[in-house]
Amino acid sequence: MAFRLTFRRAPTALRVPPVNCSLRFASSLSAALKDSNLPQDVKESIARESSLPNADPPNTSKTTGLVNSQLSYMVPTYVRPPPMFEKGEGCYMWDVENRKYLDFTAGIAVNALGHCDEGMAAVLAEQAKQLVHTSNLYHNPHTGQLSKQLVQLTHATGGMSTATRTFICNSGSEANEAALKFARKVGKSVSPDGSKHEIISFNNSFHGRTMGSLSATPNPKYQAPFSPMVPGFRYGTFNDVGAIKGLVTERTCGVIVEPIQGEGGVNVATPEFLLALRKRCTEVNAVLIYDEIQCGLARTGTFWAHAGYPNECHPDIITTAKALGNGFPIGATIVNDFVCNHIKTGDHGTTFGGNPLACRVASYILTRLSSPDILAAVPAKEQLFRQYFSTLQKRFPEQISEIRGKGLILGLQLNADPTPVVTAARERGLLVITCGTNTLRFVPPLVITENEIAEGMAILGEAMESVWGQGEQARGKKGR
Repeated sequence: MAFRLTFRRAPTALRVPPVNCSLRFASSLSAALKDSNLPQDVKESIARESSLPNADPPNTSKTTGLVNSQLSYMVPTYVRPPPMFEKGEGCYMWDVENRKYLDFTAGIAVNALGHCDEGMAAVLAEQAKQLVHTSNLYHNPHTGQLSKQLVQLTHATGGMSTATRTFICNSGSEANEAALKFARKVGKSVSPDGSKHEIISFNNSFHGRTMGSLSATPNPKYQAPFSPMVPGFRYGTFNDVGAIKGLVTERTCGVIVEPIQGEGGVNVATPEFLLALRKRCTEVNAVLIYDEIQCGLARTGTFWAHAGYPNECHPDIITTAKALGNGFPIGATIVNDFVCNHIKTGDHGTTFGGNPLACRVASYILTRLSSPDILAAVPAKEQLFRQYFSTLQKRFPEQISEIRGKGLILGLQLNADPTPVVTAARERGLLVITCGTNTLRFVPPLVITENEIAEGMAILGEAMESVWGQGEQARGKKGR
């Protein structure tokens, strides 16, 4: 463990057992450190590791050695926290120091069935021995089966009633890229003069990193380094019903919107907003696209998030990925005949999309995620999270301003940078992530248990207390 590695350089008298020390031991250690001749940074590292269950690995750890030996070969597109994970099971992960973490992130809403689901592993192993890839030059039994399954499940679970066909790809960005291209193709078919080419998206949305999906993501942080964007994109205000008529015009070929904005702060679309979008798209003959990459596939307690809205606001295209493969790369674009009638052979393609291995895995995942035991349990788990959130909000009223979301895509709006809370939680064994502006995001595996929710929320409370103090509720009780 990193803790023991740190102490190899310390005097024998200062070598201590791993974390979870008693207060008595911690007090003795503090006194010993104070009287020692160790460098100050070593003292601080020792003290930190002794007081935190999962203190981030220090510079002398196995983790840091591994990271430093690899980082110079990786394009620096991400800033990652110190732990390096090597094993997962259910709602937990372990790093290379064998520290255990409860995962409230699910790989950014990907591992809906948790880490290393046994059924998924069995399907992967079996198919890997049979056939992995053929390209789209040939038929295989699994691409068509998955396409059929997505359409039939969409109908059976109250989703887009006009869904007829599916395009299988490799990721969420690719699924959205296909949807945007399909909308442009419809626009070209409807208006051959090219006037119907504009695509509408909304502020605080996130649709991907490819140039088309990035152009639909109006965030200067993402767009500015790669500008100019693809022309023809316009941006509106999420949930602004009154602005829709002026925003969506005869020049509009497509509108892309998340029923629940994930990266933008867990913002939930109102029924009035989606109904107005559907009505206006029908009026101007534009394609309505629902990006359900993060909020779909049972995360809200319905198979598709939009199934929880009136049937009158159904889209023309649904895009999905993330949970579809439970960690194995795959995406899909589901369309209706209004869209498909304008798509011809050669209009779009993919080399790896629809490969037998990915499709067979996704077919298994869909069977699980559409099952009543998964779907029916989500609302109760949401309410349990909300109860804990409400308690925290009462305890820290100056720091927590709002609770948002639906199902198991939830947000806790803070009044300051959440990074210290994220760090404090991680060093106590809980993984949480952020989104939007100062929002903590909770997208745990859908298989999470009540006990695991309780465990995680207890850790979160401790983390918040370490950053903000005891909180109003605790101070009030102490005062009485």
